[in-house]
Amino acid sequence: MKVTQHLWFEKDMEAAVRFYTSLIGGSSVEWVSTIPADTPSGPAGSVKLAGFTLGDQRYMAIEAGPLDPFNHSFSIIVECETQGEIDRLWEALQDGGSTEQCGWLRDRWGLSWQITPKRLGELMSDPDPAKAKRVTEAMLKMKKFDIAGLEAAAKG
Repeated sequence: MKVTQHLWFEKDMEAAVRFYTSLIGGSSVEWVSTIPADTPSGPAGSVKLAGFTLGDQRYMAIEAGPLDPFNHSFSIIVECETQGEIDRLWEALQDGGSTEQCGWLRDRWGLSWQITPKRLGELMSDPDPAKAKRVTEAMLKMKKFDIAGLEAAAKG
């Protein structure tokens, strides 16, 4: 079996897919096509499809006019090794979008992302409950994650 995430865009699907794949290493656009026949979503040529990968995850996207907007019930989590990776992705994805607490942001197409440091999971699962609590409290105050700030909270 193959499992593929599916994203429905009102417009600019191809631009979004090309942007996403340019940001995440190991990503690629596999194919893009336009449906030549009339569909319930519009006349011939108005519906576009794309297949792509982000890192090791498979996606399919459609551009077929308005349906349901993206919301928090689906987000893409990118686990980063370094602060530089976090900063680069955060700046690129939040351009034209909006930022939220705890490493969440919405890009210009409304898709939710969580840009997280790998180190966060390690610190939050520390066997010392006081340390994990301090890290959690620090995390809850951050928008873009700061690895040095999380490390400092862990140390007390």
